[in-house]
Amino acid sequence: MRSEMLTYGLLALLAIGLLTAAFTDLKRRQIDNWLNAAIALAAPAFWWASGLDLWPGAAWQIGVAALTFAVCAGLFALRMMGGGDVKLLAALALWIRPEHFAWLVVWMSLIGAVLTIVFAAWHIARRQQGRAAIPYGVAICAAGLLTLADKSLPLLQGQLG
Repeated sequence: MRSEMLTYGLLALLAIGLLTAAFTDLKRRQIDNWLNAAIALAAPAFWWASGLDLWPGAAWQIGVAALTFAVCAGLFALRMMGGGDVKLLAALALWIRPEHFAWLVVWMSLIGAVLTIVFAAWHIARRQQGRAAIPYGVAICAAGLLTLADKSLPLLQGQLG
C-alpha cells in the first residue's frame, strides 16, 4: 500500500460526497453533475494510494463502471432511473472492487425497495396524484457506504498489520 493516510482520507471524502448526494437527492430530487464528476475523478487517486495495479486492477474498475453506466443508461431511457442516479452509480463503481460490486447492487436494491414502499405510502397518505418521486440516490449512497464499511475498510486494516 502506498499511503494508508491518503487512502483513508480519500475514503472519508467519498463518504462525505455520498452523504451530500443523498441529502441533495432527498431535498431537490437531483444529484449535481459536479459531485458525480468529483467522485469519478478522485477514483484514480484512490487507486494509486491503495496500490491498485493499472493492469488488470484499474482496467477492471473502469470496465465495471462502463458496464454499469451502459446498463443504467438503458434504464434511464426506459424512465426507470434518474440521470443523476446513473452517473452516481457509475462513479461509485470506480471505487468498489469488482468482486464487491454485486454486494453493493443487492444492498442498493433492498434499500431501494424499502425506500419505494415508504415514499409510496407517504404519497398515498397525502392523497397526491401521479407517481411518487423516489430519491433512489439515497439507496445508492447507503449501499455504497455499507459496502465501503463492510468490504473496503476490513481489507485495508488487514494490509496495515
